[in-house]
Amino acid sequence: MLPGVRVSVPSSARLARGSSPWLAPTVVTAVVSLARASRSRRARAIAVPATALAAGMLWFFRDPEREIAQGRVISPADGVVQSIMPWKDGRTRVAIFMSPLNVHVNRAPLAGTVTSVEHVPGGFVPAFNKESENNERVVWHFDTELGDIEMIQIAGTVARRIVPYIPRGAKVEQGDRIGLIRFGSRVDIYLPEGVEAAVEVGQKTIAGVTRLDRP
Repeated sequence: MLPGVRVSVPSSARLARGSSPWLAPTVVTAVVSLARASRSRRARAIAVPATALAAGMLWFFRDPEREIAQGRVISPADGVVQSIMPWKDGRTRVAIFMSPLNVHVNRAPLAGTVTSVEHVPGGFVPAFNKESENNERVVWHFDTELGDIEMIQIAGTVARRIVPYIPRGAKVEQGDRIGLIRFGSRVDIYLPEGVEAAVEVGQKTIAGVTRLDRP
C-alpha cells in the first residue's frame, strides 16, 4: 500500500469509493438531528445545515455511469482544460482543473497495464496555482499501445486525499475508474510525442467521454 494513500476496489456504484470517511459522518449527523428535531431545539438548529451538508456531499461524491468514447487518448477527469504545454521531451502536457462541482472519480485515459503508482508528498496550494506543481500528488504510468503514458493526480487546497482504486500491475480498459481526488484538484495527462491535443484551453472535459488526441 502506498504511504499516506488508502487503496480501495472500484465498482459501478453511484457513489464514489473512498467517500465514506467524509460522507458517513455527515449523513449520520443529518439523520440523527432530523429524528430528534421534534423534541430538541438544538437538534432542530443542527438539522437544516447538517441535511444541506449531507446533500452536498452526496452530490459531490456522485459516480455516474459513462458511455466510453472512442479515441486513442480520452480525458481522465471532469473539469476545464487549464493549460496545454509542450514538454522538453516531445510530450504535451494537458492540465485539467477540477472544481468542487465536478465529478471527482478519475478514469484510465487508455487501455493498458499500470506500471507505477507513486505517492509524492507535497503542499496544498490551490490546484490552479503555478506552485501546485509541488503539491501532494499520485503519479501514474501506464504501458499502452502508444508506449508509456504518464498521468498525475494533484491535490489542491481542500483536496488532501487521493484514493487510488487499483495497484501497480493491474490491467485496465480505457475509461475504467482508477481513483478519486476529494474536492477541488487537478489532473495532468502527458500526450506522447507525435500526438496532437484536440482540446483547447478553457474547454470543458468529461472523464471517459472527451477525446484528447486529434484523429
